[in-house]
Amino acid sequence: MKSIGTYFQNDPVRPLVYGEVEVINPPRQRLRGEPLREGVLVHPVLVGFCGTDHELMQMGRRGELGPKFPAGQKRLINGHEGVVWVPSQNRFAIVLIRGGDSVDPTRYTEDESYFEYGCDQADGLFCDDLYVNPDMLLPIPDGYVQNGRLALSFAKKMVFPDPFACMLFQLERMEDLGGAHNFRQAARRHGCSLEKARAIAADEIFARTVIFGLGTTGMFIGDLIRRRHPEAHILFVGLDEPDSPKVSFALAQAQAAYLQNRFSGESELAQAICQQLGGRATLFVGASGTEVDHRIAFKEKVLGCNGIYNSFSLGPRVTYDTMPFGFENHLIFGSINFRQDHMEEAIRLLATSRYGEIVGLIDRSELAADPIGAYEHKIYCKGAPMKTAVIWRPEFVDTDR
Repeated sequence: MKSIGTYFQNDPVRPLVYGEVEVINPPRQRLRGEPLREGVLVHPVLVGFCGTDHELMQMGRRGELGPKFPAGQKRLINGHEGVVWVPSQNRFAIVLIRGGDSVDPTRYTEDESYFEYGCDQADGLFCDDLYVNPDMLLPIPDGYVQNGRLALSFAKKMVFPDPFACMLFQLERMEDLGGAHNFRQAARRHGCSLEKARAIAADEIFARTVIFGLGTTGMFIGDLIRRRHPEAHILFVGLDEPDSPKVSFALAQAQAAYLQNRFSGESELAQAICQQLGGRATLFVGASGTEVDHRIAFKEKVLGCNGIYNSFSLGPRVTYDTMPFGFENHLIFGSINFRQDHMEEAIRLLATSRYGEIVGLIDRSELAADPIGAYEHKIYCKGAPMKTAVIWRPEFVDTDR
């Protein structure tokens, strides 16, 4: 079926194109053991732009997108965050992005496979028409649709279930690992059973938390830590001015402190972090996308003994000196995943949140006229909103609500 949308291709000049594209409908599998099912037709309504979209465009410029294309295709329709209309079911839905021949596609093993709508081997939401496995269309909460139209204030929040679910997974992992890493020591300090000590250690790992890098993912994990661990001391470290709207919003959500990195050297920055925390960090979340993360944590010794380093940034290499690393009993982990239950919880939490306030809109006509220019000069540039979305199907959106 012919449709209109944006798609990536391997081309040094035109890695991103807006125009006519053939939409395919191969049978897909949500989980191992489930049947392959043909997709049902959906119409994307409001779609958000993710940092992954920008990286995919750069990969297309370098000719590296081949493994990302759907089988038999030489292009990938992008977009994996947003709301769709399902005409055959007369409802709106959120697409569960990842499926495949896996027990759990978000944590697949060597003998398993996966796909991701809009990211990897399956077309996404930046098009008029899309086919989605019917088992992967998650419902939205009641109360946000009137006369067949979706409230814009709610739709804006629904560009975030994917990254918010990822942060729910991160929180779960940090609690699991914090409890397992330190429960024996906690049992001795508190004079309690090992079982009780696991819960204590899972809470104590957040006692002095550094979130290094203040993007949306850093903001989300700070918010979730505060919800689950109200006694945590959370410190955001970023480059923005302390009175900027982004910082003010993040601090309000997470009830956290903030340190602006205006220091001439990394040692000075590290000293200021420890001073603000009242000691070395129990948990260090590296979310800046730079190699400063690990140098501050390990070389400058911001991460304390028995602490956890969550390597959340994509791209940077993490190195450490094995001598202090071993004696200080550090734990490093990194994973970027979520399960369906995480995404369902994310939808519920976001529905009553304020996160729609940080989403700016770009007109579809502007994206269509010059998609690469829109990416580089409007969506992914200095001064851009924290998050940008496009109303793809205005007839389904109530802009007054």
